[in-house]
Amino acid sequence: MGLRTLTLIDVVKRNAALFGERTAFVFDADRISHADYLRRVERLAAALAGLGVGAGDRIAVLSNNNAEFVALYGAAAWLGAVLTPINWRLSTEEIAYIVGDAAPKLVIADQANQDTFRRVRPEFAAVENFIGIDGGEAPFQPLARLVGDAGAAPQPTQEPGTFVMIHTAAVAGRPRGALLSQAGLLANALQGVASWGVTERDVGYNALPLFHVAGLNLLLTCLYAGGTSVVVPRFEATRAVETIGAERATMFAGFAPMLGTLLDAAGDGARLASLRVVTGLDTPETIARFETLCPSARFFAAFGQTETSGFVTTAPYRERPGSAGRPMGLSAVAIVDEADRALPIGEVGEIVVRGPGVFDGYWNRLDDTAATFRNGWHHTGDLGAFDADGYLWYRGRSAAKELIKPGGENVYPAEVEAALKAHPAVADAVVFGVADQEWGEAIKAVCVLQPGAAATAQEIIDFVAGRIARYKRPKHLAIVAELPRRDDGAVDRAATKALHR
Repeated sequence: MGLRTLTLIDVVKRNAALFGERTAFVFDADRISHADYLRRVERLAAALAGLGVGAGDRIAVLSNNNAEFVALYGAAAWLGAVLTPINWRLSTEEIAYIVGDAAPKLVIADQANQDTFRRVRPEFAAVENFIGIDGGEAPFQPLARLVGDAGAAPQPTQEPGTFVMIHTAAVAGRPRGALLSQAGLLANALQGVASWGVTERDVGYNALPLFHVAGLNLLLTCLYAGGTSVVVPRFEATRAVETIGAERATMFAGFAPMLGTLLDAAGDGARLASLRVVTGLDTPETIARFETLCPSARFFAAFGQTETSGFVTTAPYRERPGSAGRPMGLSAVAIVDEADRALPIGEVGEIVVRGPGVFDGYWNRLDDTAATFRNGWHHTGDLGAFDADGYLWYRGRSAAKELIKPGGENVYPAEVEAALKAHPAVADAVVFGVADQEWGEAIKAVCVLQPGAAATAQEIIDFVAGRIARYKRPKHLAIVAELPRRDDGAVDRAATKALHR
């Protein structure tokens, strides 16, 4: 038994004891107390145990935010199982790859996402049970019936291993499962509690999807403090303003353009007056507009990624506008060169991280894990520099791990380029990110057509949207006669960007 181990279930039980009748979660008209959340988690754990789910078994979830999804995080922690939340914005092909890679014992989905699994696919052959959160047709069994028929739950595990597997965009075009532990996610939540001064009186408005580490982190930060999370299926600005005002929400996290559209719907800002902490990624113009409309609130700049269980740096934006804040209490952050030597203040290098929030590694990818963890640090693939006061300045991605982030989603150029080259008219393509006022960053593609082939930019964009998630399709596409090349004949990506930004 791990005498020095704190589990998520320990946190849930503590909350039930200290804040039992206080509201833990709000889902529209459904208000769940901390004591009731513990009961729901235990019943769901019992139902899953009755299906043979135990330590290390993967549970794939494809669902919008709802009360059952939140309870699944608790039930997985209870059993020591590995919850694998899947981005519902992905294409069927991409979802099938993740299911095949994770090899889950069971799949849980809401009705809006069940059709994906009704198609006969070899990737789904190993799945023993399909469970419908809100009912559904075969092969899905209703979750409510399973819970109602469940016996007693086993004792909660005290030796938690991997807790969550989140598939991140891959360098080589295929997503890799990042393995996050209970200890790591709780450590990251504690950092948020300390950095943002979160207490049991705080109310987080959570419109970020629970398949994303940012949505999970906001949820766990509020839960760790004994506070309340108002969880909504999807972000809708007018509804968000109404709910923030009605629930007196104090915390909000988002990616561009969420905050901007929230402000558009807020009018004079009176219904946002309860907000005191807002964080995420956004433009300087939107941040300034927010702090003008809500002068008692603070926007916290931050840096982090899935592999670090969330943010590792943060600070009020106005302290050092343009920076990503300073290292949080449980995160060691450094800047190194290509030989992993520490760089002096002001010099740009790779951002590396140590601390309890760092993930356990990539699922079934020992070489990738070893490369990422070399010399005792997690290598993020992001570039940055520290100033003399310890503020981190983000400077983009390294060439080997180039990444585009439209609206906070991770998109690697390689996967978009592969989809472009699958078009019969496309001979070659280069994909990169360009600044975008609405989304922060947008995807641009530069394509060369096959000799004698013809296709319009829109035809190619629509083709890509049918093969991968729509948010990965290029917003801009240029068709050119040729791409610049290096002396060795390879496409010169840097020159292509310089010509077509």
